Order: sequence, then C-alpha cells, then structure tokens
Amino acid sequence: MKLVTTLYRQVEHLVHEVAKFGLVGLLGMAVDLPIYNWLVFNNPLVIADSGVGMLHHKPLTAKFISVTAATIATYLGNRHWTWRHRERSGLHREYVLFFVLNGIGLLIAAACLGFSRYVLDLHSWLADNISANVIGLGLGTLFRFWSYRKFVFKEEIELEEAERTPAPDSPAALDGETTGDLPAVR
Repeated sequence: MKLVTTLYRQVEHLVHEVAKFGLVGLLGMAVDLPIYNWLVFNNPLVIADSGVGMLHHKPLTAKFISVTAATIATYLGNRHWTWRHRERSGLHREYVLFFVLNGIGLLIAAACLGFSRYVLDLHSWLADNISANVIGLGLGTLFRFWSYRKFVFKEEIELEEAERTPAPDSPAALDGETTGDLPAVR
C-alpha cells in the first residue's frame, strides 16, 4: 500500500492536470461540435443528418472555423485553470505557441476528416463526427496535452534552471560556473 501511495504522490500533479485538461477539452468540444454541425449539416445538436448547411461541401473550412472558436475558449481555460500554477512566460509567447500547436492538432483532425470524406467517400453526419470529432480529436488531444505541457505552460523549475544556466559561450560558462554564485575552484 505504501508503494501505491508513493507512486501516486509522484504523479499526483499529472493526474490533476490531465483531469483539468479533460474538462477544458469538454468545454472546447461544447463549442466546436455545434458550430461544425451547424455549418455542415444545419443542425448544431449532432443528433441526426438533418440537412445541408452553408458549408456542407466545405467540411474542412467548417472544421477550421469551429476549432478556431474552441481554441479561444480552451486557451482561457488552460491558462487560468489547468496550468495556472505554472510560470507565465508572456501572453504573446504563450498565445502564439498555443495557437500554433493547436493548429497542428487541428491538422490532425482535418486529416482524419479529409480521409473519411475524400478517400473513403463518406459524407454523413455520423462519418464526419466519428472521423473528425472522435478519432481526429482524440489523436489531436494527445498531441495537445503533451505539447502544451512541454512548450506553452512550462514548469517553474525548467524556467528557473534555464535562467540560471549560463549560455555555453558566456564568461561564466567558460569559467566553469553553473549557478552564478561563486567562481569555480581550479
């Protein structure tokens, strides 16, 4: 039992981040899915193939629009709740990285949707939602979680170490210093 408790304590922060990230992701889905289904099928409720929306013949464009709207909501949720305990590295840097990495996640979902639509020739609301919003979103979510933790919302320890470690060609590094406190003994 002590082993389980010890292991849990080591990954406790990760468990909490995954749970919060998942809830923020559900918020993103609550924005993404109705917009996509309204644009393509004229039905935001995702319950049946109810017609032809204004972008029925442009599902990738509809997906880009719906994910862009969801990205704004998920950025706010992730910055101010999921990773609020992480160091802020500047709104501009975070926002640009978040959108770039989210764009890669979007390309994953769009590739799944494009494969379903244009290779498999499936055009129903069920096929679109399974390919883009189950498979594509699932794969994109795995990528997003990893990349946001790694590149956008960095841990304070990583940022502090980067600030303390001198550049390889700096006088401190050439003297063998690593912390900047005392000169190295030779």
